[in-house]
Formats: sequence, C-alpha cells, structure tokens
Amino acid sequence: MNSGFKSQCVPEYRLLQETQIKRIHCATLELLETAGVKVMDEEAVEMLSDSGCRIKSDNIVQIPNWLVEDCIRSAPFRITIYNRLGEEAMRLESKRIHFGLGTDLVNSYDIDTGELRQSQLKDVANAAKVADSLKEIDFIGSYALPYDSPQNMGYIDSFKAQLENSVKPIFFTAAGLEDLAIINDMAAAAVGGVDILKEKPISIHYSEPLTPLSHTSGALKKLFYCADNLIPVNFTPGMMSGGTAPITLAGAITVGNAEALSGIVMHQLRRKGAPIISGFGMSTLDMKTAACIYACPEYRLALSACADLYHYYGIPMWGTAGVSDAQCLDEQAGMEWGISLLTAALDGSNLIHDVGYLGQGLIGHPAAIVICAEIISYVKRFIRGFTIDDIDISMDVIRKVGPQGQFLSTPHTVKNYKTEHWFPELTNRYPLAYWEKTGQQTLADKAIERTKSILQDHKVESLGVDVQETLNAMRGEAVGKLQGISFET
Repeated sequence: MNSGFKSQCVPEYRLLQETQIKRIHCATLELLETAGVKVMDEEAVEMLSDSGCRIKSDNIVQIPNWLVEDCIRSAPFRITIYNRLGEEAMRLESKRIHFGLGTDLVNSYDIDTGELRQSQLKDVANAAKVADSLKEIDFIGSYALPYDSPQNMGYIDSFKAQLENSVKPIFFTAAGLEDLAIINDMAAAAVGGVDILKEKPISIHYSEPLTPLSHTSGALKKLFYCADNLIPVNFTPGMMSGGTAPITLAGAITVGNAEALSGIVMHQLRRKGAPIISGFGMSTLDMKTAACIYACPEYRLALSACADLYHYYGIPMWGTAGVSDAQCLDEQAGMEWGISLLTAALDGSNLIHDVGYLGQGLIGHPAAIVICAEIISYVKRFIRGFTIDDIDISMDVIRKVGPQGQFLSTPHTVKNYKTEHWFPELTNRYPLAYWEKTGQQTLADKAIERTKSILQDHKVESLGVDVQETLNAMRGEAVGKLQGISFET
C-alpha cells in the first residue's frame, strides 16, 4: 500500500542567516556611498555621474544605495550557456552547480615526462581534450598560459586550441579589448555567426576589479564590450586577506562585495539586463611565507558567504574549487581538492572553476583534472541524497526476505543498485591481495595512466574544414595586428 508520503533527504548547508546577509549588504552599501571606489576610466566616470553618483577628487566615485539596488534588480537571475554544437550545456541559476577549469597556470607537469616546466600551448590543448572526455567537467578554461605563443597571442591561441579540442563552453581571459574582440569573432565563427552567438553564447569572459576598491580602465573597457555584445562576463574580485583586504573575514567580505557590486552597477548602466556572473574570492596572505594561499579554510568560508549573498541577490555566482596549495599529486592535494569541491557544491555555486589547480594557482597537471572529476562524481552522489517513501523503504521486499535472508539476488537489488550506489572509476575498492597482484597502483598512478589513454584515444567533435580554415586565417591576421602593441590595463 502506498501512503503517498515522499521526502527527498539532501545535505543542506548555509553559512549566513538572513539577518547576517542583510548586515553585510548594508555595510557594503555604506562603503560604496561613503568611501566609494576609484574608477580609472573617464567614460565610466561620466556615465556614473550622469546616473546620480558623486564624483570626488582623483575619480573616487560614491555610489548611492538606490542605484546599487536598482542594478542588482536589473541583472538577470539566469544565464544559459551552450556548447559549440548549439546544445544547452549550463543553466546558471539558483543552486545549480557546474564544474570546470580555470585559466593561466604558468607551470605545467608534462604528462609524458613528468617534468615540471613553463606552460606551453600543448598544455592548453591537452587540458581541453581531457576535460572534453569527462562528463563531470561542464566547461573548460585554458588551464595553462602558453609561453611558446608569439607576443600578445597567448589568449587568442588558447581560445583557438580550446575550440579545436572540446565542444564544451569556454571560460576565457583576455589581455585587453583588442584580443577580446578577436576571441569573440572566433567564437562567432565557430557557431555560425554573431547573431547565433548572442542567442546561444558558448563562452564566458573572466575579468577582475583591482583590489582594493578600484577599477582599471582596461578592465572596464572589456566589461563594457561584453555588455554591448551580450557576452556573458564573470567580473569578480580576488582579494587577499591581510594584504589587499582586511585581515578579518567580515571586513574582507565587505570589501570584496563592494568591488563586485560596483562592477554590476557599471555593467548594468551600460546595458540593462546584459548577462553578468558575480561574487568574490578571498585568498589569504600567509604571514610566514608571504604566499597567496588558495586552499585555506578562510577561503572556503568567504566563498560560502559569497554564495549566500548572491543567492539572496538572485544573481548567478562564481566560485572556485578543486584547488590545492600542494606542488604535486600528493595527499595534501587530494585533501584540499575534496574539501573544496564538496563545500562549493553545498554552497550551490553556479560556476565553479579552477578544478585541478596546484601550487597556489601556479601549477597544472592534466591528471589532476581526472582525479578531480572522480571527486566531483563522489560529491554529486553525496549531495543527491536519497528518497524516503513507501517504494524506497521497500517494506514488502524486507518482509519477503525476512530474518537471516539476503538481498543480493532480489529483483529489487538488480533494479536499483546502479542508481543507489556510487561506482568510482579510479578509487581502489579491491581487496589487498588483488591490489598487490595488479601492481599496487596509487590513485595518482591510475589517473596518469587514464589521462594518457584519453589523449591518445578520445575523439573530439570536429569544427569542420570551413570553420577551421576561418579560425586559421583569423589567427594569422591577429599575429600581424597585435605584435608590439601595449594593452591598456
């Protein structure tokens, strides 16, 4: 008999209560209206002045409360991102979570030699291809910063390599307005034109304010270009507590939120309703080593606070996870990856990037992406929880088996085991004797082996001859156009 009772049991977590959210929000508004932000772009200053802001000496802009709240309301609460085949890939809204790569790692482990060296363009291509094969990775980023690209071509070459090695959405950086425009043209060429790209965007541009409480002209020009062209933009500050932000978490969070919200104000004043992803990250300055620490508990707390704030605002929000301060694939990396990926998922961060980072955001290893995909699979099973109802309690099955029976051979087990239990691909579950017999491989050993297999065997959906020729020609024109210029910062 079915009683009709049904309940979904899922892990829930939030850091800030509503009164605490409102306290931080009010502090942020006070900061923007009194201290203000420095805006290093005359066009932006004029726009802010015309919109009711007070302009003080040295382009310090004080933003009134009502304007901030108007712009929060005008920012879209949902952004849909597609892959280059035109299929919906990510819906950034509410607590939907999506995991992907970051950008610009200056050093990379060579998958063939194990050598740690400066990053190259092949590292960008390898990361894209590995991520393309992994269902738990929702979007890609350059992962590496290619030092073997010609001057001013690193971001363009990276974007082209990602288009060639994956169909997944691309999270990308650009040095300035000049290469950003070329990258956008490449994205349009890949999907069949500018109008199609605006309707079904395949990429998200990442840019930052200058902490503390400043916006450079170069960053704002890119922000405005994205607004004008309806390019989804992730405009989020990266503070360092104890360095570029207060040592206290509440103070650092308030500064970061002010930087993020002032960016939203300028973006929405430029084009109301244009797609923006916001939030803030907060590493810490290690007082012993002066290193910027990515995997500390303070960073996780700040990101949890960020998630609570931006869910309250109803604006798609950014996060970072799968990050480690370890320099190689070791136990520390696994610990920090696991904790950060789980908390980011519980936060409900919409766009979780930097998966597979090592060395305080300076080192990449393609096998790290594979390991993190395994952890993400575990995390997703955990946060899915389980259902309580008459069917899942299975009273009839339990009665039929009875005392001292077994459930292994029941149709109920056969029907449900694949959905109820998590099945890893790399994690060891074999008994000791079998593990010893099969080579005593560690998780890292198996991840490296699998990464090499992916790079050898995985087939990426082709761009097509015409698109490939167009991208090659655009790249050739860009080399001549960008050589020797200085990007505005």
